[in-house]
Amino acid sequence: MADNIVILDFETTGLSPNMGDRAIEIGAVRLHQGEVVDRFQALMNPGRRISPFIEDYTGISNAMLVDAEPCSEVMARFADFIADSNLLAHNAAFDKKFLDAELERIGLGYTGKFVCSLLSSRRIFLSAENHKLGTLVAHTGSQSEGVFHRALYDAEMTAKVWLALLDEIRSSYGIQNIPFELIQRLNKTAKKSVPDLLRKYAIKLSDK
Repeated sequence: MADNIVILDFETTGLSPNMGDRAIEIGAVRLHQGEVVDRFQALMNPGRRISPFIEDYTGISNAMLVDAEPCSEVMARFADFIADSNLLAHNAAFDKKFLDAELERIGLGYTGKFVCSLLSSRRIFLSAENHKLGTLVAHTGSQSEGVFHRALYDAEMTAKVWLALLDEIRSSYGIQNIPFELIQRLNKTAKKSVPDLLRKYAIKLSDK
């Protein structure tokens, strides 16, 4: 189900592992039937200094990373944490490429599939001013106490937005148990066709 999932967020030295950028923090929450049942958070030392811009943007300083575990150790533990769970991130393309790159470095992988809450929100929260995470937290009325651009906090806020999005689908279309595969289809469907997709799925359930 779409409410049994690991929601993750990376802070990094830059935008692209293909350009040599590395992860410096991972945060994640595990949802089971819509409840947070576990958390994972760790700083990681990328083996080089980070730029003043990244220090300012994330609040993570070089001093904080000096004694942090290396990426390889943190990512090995995180691979155990995600196990065979399906995965979610806000702007998943960014987080997936860092997850893939860091795990590839240590010869590990994962079997779960990704969905993107950014893509989903563009199709469900049509009246939102924009679909940045902070905007969606406010749009959904989610409680927030913390600082964005720290990995665990962003993962926790993404979880709140995600659960609000699933509730919106339930209330609007009467689909109480929302499969992960339905969200995968939704994210690949044009916005104008999403209501038809969800109505047809609801009708299919009622005919069973």
